[in-house]
Amino acid sequence: MTVKLGGRGYVFWGGREGYETLLNTDVKFEQENIAKLMHMAVDYGRSIGFKGDFYIEPKPKEPMKHQYDFDAATSIAFLRQYGLDKDFKLNIEANHATLAGHTFQHDLRISAINGMLGSIDANQGDMLLGWDTDEFPFNVYEATLCMYEVLKNGGLTGGFNFDSKNRRPSYTYEDMFHAYILGMDTFALGLIKAAELIEDGRIDKFVKEKYSSWNSELGERIRDNKTSLEELANYAAQLKEAELPGSGRQEYLEGIVNNILFK
Repeated sequence: MTVKLGGRGYVFWGGREGYETLLNTDVKFEQENIAKLMHMAVDYGRSIGFKGDFYIEPKPKEPMKHQYDFDAATSIAFLRQYGLDKDFKLNIEANHATLAGHTFQHDLRISAINGMLGSIDANQGDMLLGWDTDEFPFNVYEATLCMYEVLKNGGLTGGFNFDSKNRRPSYTYEDMFHAYILGMDTFALGLIKAAELIEDGRIDKFVKEKYSSWNSELGERIRDNKTSLEELANYAAQLKEAELPGSGRQEYLEGIVNNILFK
C-alpha cells in the first residue's frame, strides 16, 4: 500500500520488542531475529519499488519492562550493530521520549547528529502520568524547541504526523476539528518562533564562544590526535591556577527563549 500510494517512509511501529525477565529470555537471539525480519522487509520493499526510508519508532515501557528500542540512542546502536542503518532512520514521538526520561528535543538531537532523524509523531504526554497519553500538542515551548532541532537539521527526510487522540470527554466531530487545528497551529507557531530564535543568533553565538578554546593550538592538537594524556597532564601541572570553563549561563539562554516566545 505504501508503494501504491507513493509513500516515502515506512514506520515499524513497535510495542513488544523487549522482555520481562532474563530467566526465560535469550536477548542476543531475539535481537538477531528482529534484525533478520527488518532485513527481509527491506529486501521485499526494494524488490517492489520502494525507494524511501524505513523508520524505527523508539518506544519505552509499552508494555515490556525492558524495551529493545528504548530511546533514540539505543535504537541507533541496534541499527548499526546489524547493518540496518543504511536503510533505516528514526521516527521520534514526543511522548515516548519523555517516557524514556528524555526531553523531546534530546531524542531529536541525538537522531540528527547521527544522521538518523527521519520523521516525527507530533503529540505530547501528561507529565503526571507514566504512560503514553497521545495528547494533541498545545505546548508551544516544546514545539518551538522541536522545530529548532528540525531547522538545525535542515528539515526531515519524512514528515510530521499526529499520533494523537481527543480526550474522552471531547467526543463531538467539532472537538476533533479543534484538536487537529490546535496541533497544527501549535507546531506552526513553534516553527515561526524557532526560526526567530535562529535569526536572533544569541544562542548560536553563545555555543560558538563556549567551545572557542578548542580552536586554540592546544585544542586543535587534541582534536587532531596529536597529543597524549601524559603531555596534557604535564601541561596541567605547569598551570599556576586552574583554568575554569566559562559559565553555562543556562538561565540567560532560557530567558532568550522566553523573550522570543513572548515578545
